[in-house]
Amino acid sequence: MNFQQLKIIRESARCNYNLTEVSNMLFTSQSGVSRHIRELEDELGVEIFIRRGKRLLGLTEPGKELLAVAERILNEAQNIRRLADVFSKEDAGVLTIATTHTQARYSLPKVIKAFRAIYPGVRLELHQGSPQEVLAMLLSGQADVAIASEKLMNDPAVAAFPYYRWHHAIVVPQGHPLTLQHPVTLQHLSELPLITYRQGITGRSRLDEAFNRAALTADIVLSAQDSDVIKTYVELGLGVGILADKAFEAARDTGLQLINAEHLFEANTVWLGLKKSQLQRNYVWRFIELCNPGLSVNEIKEKVFATGGEPVIDYQI
Repeated sequence: MNFQQLKIIRESARCNYNLTEVSNMLFTSQSGVSRHIRELEDELGVEIFIRRGKRLLGLTEPGKELLAVAERILNEAQNIRRLADVFSKEDAGVLTIATTHTQARYSLPKVIKAFRAIYPGVRLELHQGSPQEVLAMLLSGQADVAIASEKLMNDPAVAAFPYYRWHHAIVVPQGHPLTLQHPVTLQHLSELPLITYRQGITGRSRLDEAFNRAALTADIVLSAQDSDVIKTYVELGLGVGILADKAFEAARDTGLQLINAEHLFEANTVWLGLKKSQLQRNYVWRFIELCNPGLSVNEIKEKVFATGGEPVIDYQI
């Protein structure tokens, strides 16, 4: 048994048992992946995967148990590799953050400025993507910290911490007739062309759910990933915008007017995510604490290293 075989088991589950994707993720050939699987099954004397012909469909019961063990072994191996860096480079290195455009543009600048003042020797890398992509970057080790929606809270491999709550708001050109409606209703919005986020990001599902509950159809004429793009097309008069309230800046968005929509759409929570059981440099713990000052470094570590009912592993560095 070797680490490559364990990585193949883990990546197979992550890639929905598509061996072509597994081979690409591990920079090897598909035939090599298949050979490693056969050799491991021969060594253990059990079938790890459910098959239909040459296709893998899922994990057998022994395979599920093996996946859990493989995750623990690979995480601990990564912790061993991190130990030297943690002790020798406490205030230097790279902090990689995977997040959505809205967080990178609007919520993180002040935190990053404060972080840089404390750790001038640490370089930062921001990787932007959808919540699904952000989660994938964290789990694959491409990012140290993930910042996104409930996707992080709902994954058992992630220790999630609340960052802040936000609401959707309506944005229109100055003097738009909608500003005379008190209060604005979903019925009003359903009668207008709307510009908002694309499916899968920045709480778009909350908008769809609200219209569905009211038995109304939203006329979304343009959807985008970027809040600034939404505001640009609202300024051009293409429609009424619905975006994150934090994305409106009165000093910059002088041609636009914000309308409160807290009564129309449920609140959203942004979450900070760290991979469970993974040792981190001190500045990673401190970054989470800067984002949410209500958390202490000890509380963050305790949740990251908690393992069900077992004692918490103490990684005090």
